[in-house]
Amino acid sequence: MAHLRITDLNKSFGQNKVLQNISIETNDGELMVILGPSGCGKSTLLRLIAGLEDADLGEIWIGNKRVDKYPPRKRNVALVFQNYALYPHMTVEQNLAFPLKIAGESKKGIKEKVQNTAGLLGLSERLTSRPSELSGGQRQRVALGRAIIRQPDLFLLDEPLSNLDADLRLRMRREIVELQKKLGTTTVHVTHDQTEALTMADRMVVMDSGKIRQVGTVDEIYNHPADLFVASFIGTPKINLLDGWLENNVIKPFEAQLVKAPVGYIAKEVTIGLRPEDIIPINDGRYNGTVQNIEYLGDRSILTITYLDTKLTLLAAPDKYQKGDTLHFDIRIESVHLFSKENGVNLLS
Repeated sequence: MAHLRITDLNKSFGQNKVLQNISIETNDGELMVILGPSGCGKSTLLRLIAGLEDADLGEIWIGNKRVDKYPPRKRNVALVFQNYALYPHMTVEQNLAFPLKIAGESKKGIKEKVQNTAGLLGLSERLTSRPSELSGGQRQRVALGRAIIRQPDLFLLDEPLSNLDADLRLRMRREIVELQKKLGTTTVHVTHDQTEALTMADRMVVMDSGKIRQVGTVDEIYNHPADLFVASFIGTPKINLLDGWLENNVIKPFEAQLVKAPVGYIAKEVTIGLRPEDIIPINDGRYNGTVQNIEYLGDRSILTITYLDTKLTLLAAPDKYQKGDTLHFDIRIESVHLFSKENGVNLLS
């Protein structure tokens, strides 16, 4: 196994700074997911690792080798794209065998590896099929198989599930995670889909505008976001944000005593972050609001209420409330986030 280490990586296209001082280090055998909105630089980062683009500054190490000056073929990485990139005139067997033929492996070795890889991916019965005869999930498995068969030091996955429908995406997420754990190959997976990131990652890298906002486990990033961007980008429904005031460890407008106080904040304006699941509907709750909107999801409803001059989103049992109802609630004060008005930093992380 080999790990990836990136140090102070920078990339510009003309005057556009696409990546700024990117530093990341994976663990051996880790599945790291890079998450961020479209245009944040995550796919460019993957292309730099693969050698399809050259960095302006910085270093890329795979294992104990610095590879940023190597051509792609010498980096021993495998890149899987979202559009599969299969040869339509070739069978599954020929598509899988192609990278090994290019590498000059023997016919016997190729046949053995193709059979093993097809068995691993559940494609043994489809070796004579062409891509047009396969489902989307099967085509994606073939694309993964072409990467696996080379036994690379590093897998790079560039939004490989974005062309699949919702049900197939769910199944493929599970299959990729299981496969990655079975192989034990360090993997960097790029996506803009937070559900994909949260369900697949050992650790996540959250990017925005060419910069890293936070690196951490799923729990760290969801429950301890580094700043306002991370808190807002992660979570469905989105975190509630409202203007507040902190004075003597009491946050207003809730007039609630903080469990943990930020250092150096005695009396100051802040942005309060409160996730929907941390607003608890309860008959004798300390606060109340008026139900404005209800989204029915079967096992639960997403409610929008007005509290003072602010709209809040929370979760409730289905069919319990109607529009216009008064809803009483409490908040989990230990789960409240406070963000600086000046720079958006989480004051409690």
